[in-house]
Amino acid sequence: MNNAATRLKGRETRHRRIRKKISGTITRPRLAVFRSARHIYVQAIDDNAGSTLASSSTVAIQKSLKKIYTGNKEAAKAVGADVANKLIEKSISSVVFDRGGFIFHGRVQALAEGAREAGLKF
Repeated sequence: MNNAATRLKGRETRHRRIRKKISGTITRPRLAVFRSARHIYVQAIDDNAGSTLASSSTVAIQKSLKKIYTGNKEAAKAVGADVANKLIEKSISSVVFDRGGFIFHGRVQALAEGAREAGLKF
C-alpha cells in the first residue's frame, strides 16, 4: 500500500472515531471541515434532518480573496468568518466543531479562529 492511501485510511479512521461522539442539531449544528492541498471547505450540518444549513469554501469566496493563495491560513480564516456570518444571519451562534480527522493545526485551526472571531461559539 502506498503512503497516500495509508494517510487517507488513517484520516478516515480518525473521522469515524470523532463522528461516533459528536452530532449536530438545528440549534447547534456540526461544523464539518475538509481540507485538500489547494482548498478548504466547511459546512454546518443538522444531522437530525440530514441537511446542510450553511457552507463556504475557498472556491466560493475566491474572488473576495483578491489573489491570495487559497491553500494558506489567511484564506482558511476568511472561510471561517464567512460561514460564521452565514450562521449568525440564521440566528445560530453555537456549533460543534468536526475537524474531519485532520489535526487541529495550521489551516484547520485558522478556520476555527476565524469563525470564533466572527462570533461563533464552540
